[in-house]
Amino acid sequence: MAQGNYSVGLDIGTTKIVAIIGRENEYGKIEVLGSGKAKSLGVHRGVVNNITQTISSIQQAVEQAEVNSGLKIGSVVAGIAGQHIRSLQHSDYITRPNSEEVINNDDLDKLCNQVYKLVMLPGEEIIHVLPQEYKVDGQAEIKEPRGMYGGRLEANFHVVVGQVSSIKNIGRCIKSSGLELGNITLEPLASAEAVLSQEEKEAGVALLDIGGGTTDLAIFKDGIIRHTSVIPFGGNVITEDIKEGCSIIEKQAELLKMKFGSAWPGENKDNEIVSIPGLRGREPKEITLKNLSKIIHARVVEIIEQVYVEIKNYGHEEQKKKLIAGIVLTGGGSQLKHLKQLVEYITGMDTRIGYPNEHLAGDSDEEVASPLYATAVGLLMKALETKTIPVEGDMDGLDEEEKVLVGQEQMAGTNTVSHKERKSIFDKWSEKLKDFLDNAE
Repeated sequence: MAQGNYSVGLDIGTTKIVAIIGRENEYGKIEVLGSGKAKSLGVHRGVVNNITQTISSIQQAVEQAEVNSGLKIGSVVAGIAGQHIRSLQHSDYITRPNSEEVINNDDLDKLCNQVYKLVMLPGEEIIHVLPQEYKVDGQAEIKEPRGMYGGRLEANFHVVVGQVSSIKNIGRCIKSSGLELGNITLEPLASAEAVLSQEEKEAGVALLDIGGGTTDLAIFKDGIIRHTSVIPFGGNVITEDIKEGCSIIEKQAELLKMKFGSAWPGENKDNEIVSIPGLRGREPKEITLKNLSKIIHARVVEIIEQVYVEIKNYGHEEQKKKLIAGIVLTGGGSQLKHLKQLVEYITGMDTRIGYPNEHLAGDSDEEVASPLYATAVGLLMKALETKTIPVEGDMDGLDEEEKVLVGQEQMAGTNTVSHKERKSIFDKWSEKLKDFLDNAE
């Protein structure tokens, strides 16, 4: 197989770290060539809090993926989440010197770059600037202003902000694992890429990715991202509650949750009991399934109610902002029994479980099509989408700065191509981030 036609997504989660290697087949679907998974130690609620342990977990996942696929991993696209992420709406405008010329890429870039100069709180950095819709000379609701005439170009932006230190720490872990950070993406955006269809994004949908440490929310309407948020609770808090409530160790609590847990207490009869072996010769414990599901139910309701507050903040109750496609649940936490019914009951919105198999080739591994892998598959898709930088093999002799320059030249080159492919905001941002990380060393 030719070197260089594959990409890698790396999901650094709170409970697991996943590396997925894949490429696009001739039908535009994603063929997974190999994947690796390692228990994540050193990440708490989506934020790295132990560099050494995170590095060894990343290396483990990467090695496993390399062995599975027989390929060498060079550069990866990683995700970022955590409770420090916040998003805001911002409007900005530029006045064009010559309104006789049509609006082109340079105008849009100038407008986006202006947003990057927004003054943030100390220690914060803008991660994504996502244009929503444009206005040209007061004419509203324009999705594609290129090619139009006008003197004043305005836009509404969805700006995602995160902590500089957290972003640097992720970059540091990846570099120290012997990899190169090709790009960094907000995890809810990656998960959305993997499990939502275009029709859902148009109709209005809320994607809920329930991970181990955080629950990520991304809301789409009219095909445009409208709201993102990271809620600092996930499956781990449920396990923690079971551990406390039943006085058992974490491993047993996790197993109980996965095997017998249910988010709906009414389902279990009073006489259903699970016996758990005691530690070191102690008496076994007997736990009724009704109690177990009551503990789970209480915590899950809390998480869903927080999510529902975020959906209301976006303005779901206004007629124009209704989310017709309802809610899509994904991530490891979405596999909890009867969760779909509970979400429907609390929010009154249609709900389905999202599997990342829509974009995967038919012969992909069963395991990768599980909601557990939604973020990793989404990151792989982002990696394939922004693949303009040459692969390891072509860049062996270059130092860091030259690599970035080659990348920039290539990207500049993409603007001179006949179909005028526009360099995505993610690419530009990743260039900035690379410089930023290299200078931080």
